[in-house]
Amino acid sequence: MSNSGSNPGDNSGRGPDHGQGGGGYGGFTVAVLVALVAGWLLGSSMQAGPVMAQGTFDGLKIFTEVLNDIQTKYVEEVDSEKLIEGAIRGMIDTLDPHSSYMRREEYKDLQSDTKGEFAGLGIQIAVRDRKLVVISPIDDTPAARAGILAGDHISEVDGTATKDLTVNEAVNRMRGVKGTTVVLTILREGEEKPLKFTLKRDIIKVESVTSRTVSDGIGYVRISQFQDRTGAELRKALGKLKADGMEQLVLDLRNNPGGLLTASVEVTEQFIGEGEMVVYIQGRDGDREEYFGHSGKYADVPIVVLVNGGSASASEIVSGALQDLKRAVVVGTQSFGKGSVQTILPLSDDSGLRLTTAKYYTPAGRSIQNKGVTPDVVVEFNADTAVSKERKRAFVRERDLERHLETEPSQKDDRDKPIGEQSDEAEGDIKLSTEEESFLRDNQLQAAVDLLKGWRVMAHSLAPPHPAEATK
Repeated sequence: MSNSGSNPGDNSGRGPDHGQGGGGYGGFTVAVLVALVAGWLLGSSMQAGPVMAQGTFDGLKIFTEVLNDIQTKYVEEVDSEKLIEGAIRGMIDTLDPHSSYMRREEYKDLQSDTKGEFAGLGIQIAVRDRKLVVISPIDDTPAARAGILAGDHISEVDGTATKDLTVNEAVNRMRGVKGTTVVLTILREGEEKPLKFTLKRDIIKVESVTSRTVSDGIGYVRISQFQDRTGAELRKALGKLKADGMEQLVLDLRNNPGGLLTASVEVTEQFIGEGEMVVYIQGRDGDREEYFGHSGKYADVPIVVLVNGGSASASEIVSGALQDLKRAVVVGTQSFGKGSVQTILPLSDDSGLRLTTAKYYTPAGRSIQNKGVTPDVVVEFNADTAVSKERKRAFVRERDLERHLETEPSQKDDRDKPIGEQSDEAEGDIKLSTEEESFLRDNQLQAAVDLLKGWRVMAHSLAPPHPAEATK
């Protein structure tokens, strides 16, 4: 099975998905469609496998009647393929917001996204209350450099309203040829008038892992999204930090919209013991698919993980696992809350279906769906410091999306009462320039570094007594 990504829909990378083959449709006439459906029903009843319920059979009968009436009686001639595609999209729209149908071009874009290179603006987007909203801009992209913020409502693309657009349709409007421009009209909380941003499309080569030393013995790694090469990039970054004297680590997953399930496992296993569970997924049939760590080269390095409302999906797999396994202290604010897995099903006409097929669970059995990872220590981004003029804004989270999957009532989380208080207000956008300036502007990162320094002091101050003294 291949794994591919989506969080809410996007113009970037996606959250943990899981792909395999499937069937498809073409430009059917009514006669061919009816024959196909009838043949499939007959085959289902004669062979081993699920038999279609009577209600589904009756519904398909009505569908073919409606399709026939439109084709034969509508005032103008219509395209059968467009009618069928519309029916498919309408059907999927009754499901959760992460299931979607992708045309050939959209499916091809998805494959490019997971490789970390595509042409566009670099925005993670979703639909909330029939509005197109920004989940997170990707670091060092046209959107991030222009000042697009999480929580922004994109009301127009090139002067055309986005109301009732699907995420895929919106993405298609924003992507284009490198060097061409697109104008986004933004409605932003706290701004009286709409804001207009003219962005130049570019090849988005997302560097999924960046690293540096932020203090003596303290390394810093930021993962912007989980791609097929993220695990290898992380190993390389950690090796360099270790050679430079790293003893402790800050792992920054803020504004990381997710990506490949396999990449989240490869990242987590760097920090846990051999054979420890990273995550398991479970579908409607109750079968579990478990993922375990196999390397653990840095299993003894103290870690602080930074998360916020833009940390979703694969980011929550990593932070949730390290939290459950007592391998890291999670600092920041509540994460997005996407705990579902999408299977990518290629269709026979080179289009694709992204279908939610399972939920994922942390090693302790927690479902993060519609809830998120609760930090051990809550630290709101301070938008009022002298060195940061960034304003606060409301993050869009999984629970805000239409048709989201509900939290399972049986799931209990003993981390619902973390140290500190938190609100639904989100952090200011983190735009890094120089290392010194970004550190001064980032009170959450400062809190992480201070926590690790305190950890180091406590470890030395509370060292076990000398064996000779212990026997007295």
